[in-house]
Amino acid sequence: MIYQHDGAPPHFFRAVRQHLDETFTCWIGRGGTIPWPPRSPDLTPMEFFVWGYLKERVYHQEVDSEAELRQRILQAAIEMRRVVTAGVTGRKVRERARACLRQNGGHIEQLLQ
Repeated sequence: MIYQHDGAPPHFFRAVRQHLDETFTCWIGRGGTIPWPPRSPDLTPMEFFVWGYLKERVYHQEVDSEAELRQRILQAAIEMRRVVTAGVTGRKVRERARACLRQNGGHIEQLLQ
């Protein structure tokens, strides 16, 4: 397994990087064994799947209150955990990585179905 780390300043602390080095043979991110890829939203499941999935489920109908919005977000997250498997996500990341390589690091979103 390869871990993808965002490298945000609070997460770039030496102890965090040391933990990642000890836990994973290789990890993607600032200071990691594999540099963070350019155009990374194309390769990050949170960007190419999670936000769109949640938005589609939450806003399928107009939201009438903050309480309803919170409930829909929670329900969509629970549903997503049941539906999505690591294998599916891994295949999608590999598919996107191959497309990114074919495009020499260029934009790939328009090429994917």
